[in-house]
Amino acid sequence: MQFSMIFEIQLANPTRAHERRGYHETVEQALLAEEVGFDRVWAVEHHNLRYYAHCTAPEILLTHIAARTRRIRIGHGVVLLPKNYNHPLRVAERVAALDILSDGRVDLGTGVSSSELEMGAFGVDPDTRHAEWEEALHMLPRIWTEAPFSHQGKYFEVPPRHVLPRPVQEPHPPLFVAATRDETLDVAGRLGIGALCLGFGGPEDILRKRIRYDRAIAARGDGPIAGLVPTHHLSALCPAVVLEDRELARAIGVRGQRFFVDALNHSYAGAEEPRADVDLTQAAKAQLSHEIIEADLASPGNDPAAAGIRRAFGGVEDATAYVRALHEAGADEVMFLIQMGTVPQAACLETVRLLGEKVIPQFR
Repeated sequence: MQFSMIFEIQLANPTRAHERRGYHETVEQALLAEEVGFDRVWAVEHHNLRYYAHCTAPEILLTHIAARTRRIRIGHGVVLLPKNYNHPLRVAERVAALDILSDGRVDLGTGVSSSELEMGAFGVDPDTRHAEWEEALHMLPRIWTEAPFSHQGKYFEVPPRHVLPRPVQEPHPPLFVAATRDETLDVAGRLGIGALCLGFGGPEDILRKRIRYDRAIAARGDGPIAGLVPTHHLSALCPAVVLEDRELARAIGVRGQRFFVDALNHSYAGAEEPRADVDLTQAAKAQLSHEIIEADLASPGNDPAAAGIRRAFGGVEDATAYVRALHEAGADEVMFLIQMGTVPQAACLETVRLLGEKVIPQFR
């Protein structure tokens, strides 16, 4: 099984100074992840989501990380492919250049975005975004392997051109899709691409997704796929804060995921701005009870049943048990979500180190 972490660059107090600090803290986490044995880092692409994600130019962030690492894989999680976000020619060029500079370490996740804040800003048509995504996805492997490349489609037209450079990985970098809806698992299986399961459903949900994804792969048989080679890979999101102080980790993790879910609801559903002033960290130092933690999870706007909250918050044993449950459910990769808006950098770094030194080796 593989292990990774995903970066949103989420800020509870999104000032310019905190943005600068957030970017540099992200790089520090990525460098430590390589040091302690993580397999991959992923970076999202989001726009205009003030409390949810400040990672708007992942190609820049990932190039910087690639230049300062030697082994860890570099993942776009994801590039938005509707045409008003990114033209597939530019995606192909940027990914190929990064693959060269990283010596063949790039994984390309793709997606569409569902936030009106993003679609409205870029003039993306919500009714055609999925069709645009699929046409662009089919174009990318051909751009990397055909010389010259040309295309006549419903949303894109390209006259014969030599598109440069070409990636190091042959025939092309592995392809993935953000699978936030069950229907996307069907599409991923049909197209022969990896599934990045970005929900909070937990091991039971991952087992259900694994079954659905595998059925779609089997139903495809020898049918056509998006790339020249398939990528059959299911990655499971895993919110995590792991510390020597188990209760402190649980409190920081609950507070962080509460902010994350509230920021998600604010960005995508127009809910109220997330609050960052409920300091469960201090409460934990005063022997925070299990009941208080559960009450916080059940507060307005963060109903566990509605939000599907699952987590690996606590000590090494807690994290190990949760990761084992995801593994047994069929995850090929555990994608740790550590950098949630209110989680301090010291807790992020301790989490990365403990996961790398104490948890990940148990699954090698």
